[in-house]
Amino acid sequence: MACPRDLLPGRSIEGVSTASVYAAARQAGVPRSLDEINEVSRVEKSEIARTYRYVVRELGLEVKPADPESYVPRFASSLELSDEAEHRARRLLQNAKEQGVHSGKSPVGLAAAAVYAAALLTNEKTTQAAVSEVADISEVTIRNRYHELLEAEQDLPVA
Repeated sequence: MACPRDLLPGRSIEGVSTASVYAAARQAGVPRSLDEINEVSRVEKSEIARTYRYVVRELGLEVKPADPESYVPRFASSLELSDEAEHRARRLLQNAKEQGVHSGKSPVGLAAAAVYAAALLTNEKTTQAAVSEVADISEVTIRNRYHELLEAEQDLPVA
């Protein structure tokens, strides 16, 4: 697609190309965090984020917020969890959405916490450290989101 605008003045080619990859991944529904994109780039994370916002604005791209559920299969697979645990993690996230717990929270953090909680609920062996490593997010974030997800689960009306 040819673009009549010149996006490069004042920006590095690597920065624009990295931001474009991140935008394309988000538009395609391929869950990749900014940290993951940053790991394979030679551009600073802050520059990627700033250039991403610029590219989205200048090109008028419609990019929906990342869905935490889209990260669950990859995390569960990396941790070798069962389909039951994966399904349970998705249900925890759906409940969180219904309760409004997800608003303003990192999708990666929510997904990691849901995977950890689901593993515990299905009696599968994993640790916060293992989930933290797979999701590239802190154990503290997992602990905080984990408690919020379980509270949302308890607040559901009994049918």
